[in-house]
Amino acid sequence: MSKRDPTVRMRHMLDYATEAVDMAKGKSEEDLAGNRMLFLALIHLVEMVGEAASQVPSDTQASYSGIPWSKAVGTRHRLVHGYDSVDLKVLVGTIHDDLPLLIEELKRVLPPAPG
Repeated sequence: MSKRDPTVRMRHMLDYATEAVDMAKGKSEEDLAGNRMLFLALIHLVEMVGEAASQVPSDTQASYSGIPWSKAVGTRHRLVHGYDSVDLKVLVGTIHDDLPLLIEELKRVLPPAPG
């Protein structure tokens, strides 16, 4: 699989989203407010999902309309550019509600991981 293969970026999206969901399992807004390392790690993982999505060519994005490409990229932009005003409720909602759906869709369209 080459770096130019769009499935590489899609697999990155899957890996980062899965890591964020696993890391946030059972965690609330209050948990994130009280644990700065967790809060920053989750922000970074969600940013990386969006960055990887932005690297998938538009023709490939069009082939997988079930993946919310613009939402993933837009979330990344809001986190990066609004770094000083991240809403915990929105972040937790994104991780608990949106990322599991993204993970499900990516697993559906990606070939099984090698080895």
